[in-house]
Amino acid sequence: MFFYAALIILPLIGAAATWLIPFDRMRPKVLSLFACGHMAITVRMLVITPPESPGGWFHLDALGKIVLLSTSLLFLACAIYSIGYLNYRRERSNRMLCVGLLICLAAASLVTITHHLGLMWVALETTTISMAPLIYFNRNARSIEATWKYLLICSVGVALALIGLYFLAYATIVAKVEPSLLLDDLMRYAGKLSSGWVHAAVVFLLVGFGTKVGLAPLHTWKPDAYGEAPGLVGALLSGGLVNLAFLALLRVYQLSLATNEIVFYQNALIVMGLISMIIAAIFMARQTDFKRMLAYSSVEHVGIMAVALGLGGKAIFGALFHILANGLSKGVLFLSSGNIHRSYNSKNTDHVRGALRRLPWSGGLFLAGFIAITGSPPFAPFISEFTIISSAFTQGRMLIGAIFLISLTIIFIGMALTVLPMVMGDVPADSETTSYRDSLLTVGPPLVLLLLVFVLGVWIPAPLMDLLNEATALLEVRQ
Repeated sequence: MFFYAALIILPLIGAAATWLIPFDRMRPKVLSLFACGHMAITVRMLVITPPESPGGWFHLDALGKIVLLSTSLLFLACAIYSIGYLNYRRERSNRMLCVGLLICLAAASLVTITHHLGLMWVALETTTISMAPLIYFNRNARSIEATWKYLLICSVGVALALIGLYFLAYATIVAKVEPSLLLDDLMRYAGKLSSGWVHAAVVFLLVGFGTKVGLAPLHTWKPDAYGEAPGLVGALLSGGLVNLAFLALLRVYQLSLATNEIVFYQNALIVMGLISMIIAAIFMARQTDFKRMLAYSSVEHVGIMAVALGLGGKAIFGALFHILANGLSKGVLFLSSGNIHRSYNSKNTDHVRGALRRLPWSGGLFLAGFIAITGSPPFAPFISEFTIISSAFTQGRMLIGAIFLISLTIIFIGMALTVLPMVMGDVPADSETTSYRDSLLTVGPPLVLLLLVFVLGVWIPAPLMDLLNEATALLEVRQ
């Protein structure tokens, strides 16, 4: 139990420390220190996994390990980046930002280690609440609108998920077994549970957690929230919180396997995933706000993961690998886009031109991140997307594979029409001059993330491959 508790308590201690520290310049350093501590605990738990806690409430299985690794890596990069970033944002206090990030890390850790669906729901709602003030960091009319939209839509979604949990609990009462929301108990009682109540629960859980993930048409909070939040907050929303909510969908997948609801669940995931990709393709074309473009890219990639999960088979491996590939790639894009935003004091592509000339490092990272996130070799998203596409055609799902490929092609063209003019060419003569300059702390973290994305695209270490295969086995249909 020690390491399970440490994973949660350490960030909370950090949150208390950063709240008490009176100096703005000191807080990001403390944030980074606790992020390093969390990463160390994560590595220890991945290498030597602690046994399941008494009662089965806490257990770090292969699915939780993948999401925990992705979350901890991305948070560490964002924490180190915050030292350089917040040095340029001295006009306002960073206390709430640092405290909120650490509270969110504690809640995110709880999501990955708990097998109690009710506790998982509480942790997910905590991540929603803790991130809301961070979206409002810029304190203008558009950011407060984005914050309220994020809170309202995500909270409604999580409330629907709560109804789904009520239905699951009632299904155990109808079956006259011991009431429980422990995943292992529900799977053990699967043959006795009322199919009607379980079916209703799966519907509400899909819609509820699907809202948190941002599957279309439940994605409407994303463009505003990602567009108005600071770059490091956008990175954690897109590469961190999305993966946590997707883990909740994976838990529902496990439950659906046990209760024979899997065919319905898979079909629903495929439909919602394809709709997400199509909507992203439509709204990404000629997008003039590059941070909103990244929001629609997030809608696309949760759609990719949903389709992969719906296809099953080898596509599940692609979906799990995409958790890492997409999360790390989004970190590169959002952190480098934050640098570009600071330098030009604008998110509009009519004003942002010639980023490679003004910011060679950030402009280059943004361009490389675009190449990676669109599934181009030799980066990790190419491996995951190729695995998913090949699985679709191998299974004979030609229509799904065709829609998937066409959507990816349109999205690539749409993103290119936005990204290439941003980074190429000359800086406009009337471009605003700002104090921002690239530094080791603002380009180092996204550069490290990009190197990880590149390495995973050409070589998957044996321990990671074993972990992915173990996680895939948890989601395979038993014959």
